Amino acid sequence: MKALLQLVAFGFAVALATPAAAHVGLRYPPSRYGDNVLKSGPCGIAGGARTSHVTVLEPGASITVVWDEYVNHPGHFRLSFDAEGDNGFVDPKCLNGCSTTSPKIELYSNDSVLLDGIADTPYGGVSGAQITLPDIECDRCTLQLIQVMYDKPPYVTPGNDIYYQCADLVLRRSVALPTPTPSPTMSPSPELPTPTSSPTAPPSATPPTPVRCVGDCDQDGAVKVDELILGVNIALGITAIDVCPSFDANSDDAVTVDDLIAALNRAMSDCATAAQL
Repeated sequence: MKALLQLVAFGFAVALATPAAAHVGLRYPPSRYGDNVLKSGPCGIAGGARTSHVTVLEPGASITVVWDEYVNHPGHFRLSFDAEGDNGFVDPKCLNGCSTTSPKIELYSNDSVLLDGIADTPYGGVSGAQITLPDIECDRCTLQLIQVMYDKPPYVTPGNDIYYQCADLVLRRSVALPTPTPSPTMSPSPELPTPTSSPTAPPSATPPTPVRCVGDCDQDGAVKVDELILGVNIALGITAIDVCPSFDANSDDAVTVDDLIAALNRAMSDCATAAQL
């Protein structure tokens, strides 16, 4: 079974290969600068600014952040949020063992940190974590992902022990809640004649169930290479299935070769075309 899954993964690489250019890259929400810019804090480039790669989300939404560790390093990941730019992010300190390959690193350095100590997967690749965004509206908010590495002692910041990626966000409520108004006082209504029965309308047709797009983790209507790799990692047991439930086509809490092939077919066409077949 494992050999067959690896063969499917190789087929993905041949059919839809993209160059691996970085050590870690945000996949969702999309990275501010891309995979190649990740050496300087807080977001990959010194003195950097927001770009047009903005993701609009609901305040308080639960999302799955997905990243791809192109070059595997022992260590851990951290996710942080700043509602006013990116000045609130700080690097974690080393508490002890700083000259070894098993340092004790500070967790939850300040209030900007949403989730810390996220374990590195044994072989790198695509992984993710679920977070709940703050229940606020903001126009210049930033999500930061950092990779803290243990294989480059001594651990010193700023230095080469952390890689940085950021996503530019806007948190905005889609519909404003109306202010309730008091109900008017009802006066007695005059007595009405007994209505005659109306003919029964024929039952309306049940609308068709929309086709589920297997492998479309971020529900953008397309299955991409990183999502295919994520599906293989789920099938191999490297990544939990709740990172991308859309790979479980038949809802049996498992990703099989058939599910991966269905996702590959979606990637080679698109989800809209698949819905018409």
